[in-house]
Amino acid sequence: MTKLGIAEMQIGKLGLSEGSMIWIENAFKTRMIVKIKVLKSAGHTKEKVKEIADEIVNKLGRNYNYRILGFVISIRKWRRAIR
Repeated sequence: MTKLGIAEMQIGKLGLSEGSMIWIENAFKTRMIVKIKVLKSAGHTKEKVKEIADEIVNKLGRNYNYRILGFVISIRKWRRAIR
């Protein structure tokens, strides 16, 4: 799903798979923001959401950071490295 240049996806009971990482990487080729909704079946705790966000950003690289609002992870791509 896309809306106003923002890509959206959901993570369910299978968690973060190789296919979802490929989808996220491909989404950042044309967009600056990706929103990921963590469903109840993926482990509906704040700690689990933070673990998923850390794992995604570590795999993507230095030009990305994230923000968590509830159970939604918003990942932004920057033009230059921030860390």
